[in-house]
Amino acid sequence: MKSTLLTILLLIFLRLSAIGAEQWAVFETSFTSSVKYSNAFTEVEVDVVFTQGTKQWKVPAFWAGDKKWTVRFAPPVQGKYTYRVECTDKTNSGLNGKEQTLSVAAYKGDNPLLKHGFVQASPGKTYFGHADGTPFLWLADTWWKCLCKRMTWEGFQELTADRKAKGFSVVQIVCGPYPDENFFAPSLENEGGQPYLEKDMSVVNPKYFDYADRRFRHLVAAGIVPAIVGAWGRGDCNSMDKFGAVNIKRHWRYLIARYSAFPVMWILAGEIADETKWGKGPWADVAKYVREIDPYNHPLTCHTGQGRRGAEGDISLIDYDMVGGNHDEREAVANGTLTLLASAIAKKPAMPVLCGETCYEGHMQQGFGDVQRHIFWRNMLSGAAGHTYGAAGIWHAGVEGDPGNWGAWDRQPYDFTTWKEGMNYPGSTQLGIGKKLLEQYPWSRFEPHPEWVENNCFAAGIPGEVRFIYLPRRNIYNWDGPEMKNLEPYVDWHVYYFDPATGRKFDQGLIKATAKAGDKDAKTVNFRKNVPSPQDWVLVFEAVL
Repeated sequence: MKSTLLTILLLIFLRLSAIGAEQWAVFETSFTSSVKYSNAFTEVEVDVVFTQGTKQWKVPAFWAGDKKWTVRFAPPVQGKYTYRVECTDKTNSGLNGKEQTLSVAAYKGDNPLLKHGFVQASPGKTYFGHADGTPFLWLADTWWKCLCKRMTWEGFQELTADRKAKGFSVVQIVCGPYPDENFFAPSLENEGGQPYLEKDMSVVNPKYFDYADRRFRHLVAAGIVPAIVGAWGRGDCNSMDKFGAVNIKRHWRYLIARYSAFPVMWILAGEIADETKWGKGPWADVAKYVREIDPYNHPLTCHTGQGRRGAEGDISLIDYDMVGGNHDEREAVANGTLTLLASAIAKKPAMPVLCGETCYEGHMQQGFGDVQRHIFWRNMLSGAAGHTYGAAGIWHAGVEGDPGNWGAWDRQPYDFTTWKEGMNYPGSTQLGIGKKLLEQYPWSRFEPHPEWVENNCFAAGIPGEVRFIYLPRRNIYNWDGPEMKNLEPYVDWHVYYFDPATGRKFDQGLIKATAKAGDKDAKTVNFRKNVPSPQDWVLVFEAVL
């Protein structure tokens, strides 16, 4: 009798567990291999095929140690699914199983990454959006090395809370071979050790990834998208030369198995050749493989200096274009970087474009707040889909006694800044203030309008609805305001100056319409008022309805 009751309760529990699966949330289950392989990571591949009606998702499973294989699935739609495990070793009865069922209900929480669905870079769009169409404004922080043991779990939680509070929506982070660390130096370890136990990446260490899991889950729980970088490709830390395409592909398969059920984006590798973006060179083969096996088609890009070529016959292997700026603050705010960004935005077909690495705040003691504001507002009002910030101390997870970064000159550190010092640099707060302002308006419909202003200002908006001007910092004792040209005369405009350093607003009153809508003879209106103080400003015009 007791045995029968326990069986009934177990069946009820299993049924409720299936019913409890939610759209976009991770459903995880494991399988036990009937064979103990000498190196399961390299000897077999395991997939789990999920089916709903005519739709199918082939999801890679990952070796979790011993005979255990685990799959993670984020159901994109609600309803009933069947799923079945498949293994390249067809004699393995534990990994070639019968169909099972899964019931998926609506997501009931308030995490925007699950409530609105995974972030996408839809073809033909110049911005990112969730699966349900809700626009997503990319403001990323650069945490290249923040999976290593220098960044403790407690520190990771503190930094996440800080960035969430400031409005960051993405974190760019390496999960694999680091730059500068001499490939699997002890400093690469986390609480579980090295990611691989052999230096050719042929023996994976699941314990490393178990601890990486905890950090990625924490970012997602905070509403922050991990933009995962698989490796690095710069000349002095070239993963392709060191490990070869076969091993890098296997590494990427493991990353996809572990993390594709999370709301992530992919960055193929750091500082690789631009030609990868249009299907040339050794990294292009890896990019094709990633695109083939990712069941969700998460947005993929390459971290390179230049944008896509856009020539006839190119094979586009990216979904969003990431270009580079310059770590010298003088070059970072110069016209060359803007030209690079504008050129990438102009390529067809359209896709989201952003600057993925530029002057880090405090890097070698330069690039502080006003420089960060200049770069952010210039890029955003020139058509960028978002912006990536970085700070000394954070990108290399610097701590006292171990800076975690080395240059090419006798391996001397760039910075002795710690991540806690970098966390509190003012630029991170100020870019968050800028993002918050943009999100109060239909920013995804903004288009650049350089014809609206002169004198090294930047302008964007929606004609007849809203206009933004950014006036960069100039010389002291200069109160001259920018002139907004060609305002629609049939619109009542409310005008204010916005302080991008503090978020304070300085109301400039109303501009009353001088004509009725449809008046073909009406002349456009210009506007100019002195700035409240000599610094950089955002001038906002909003239509009064």
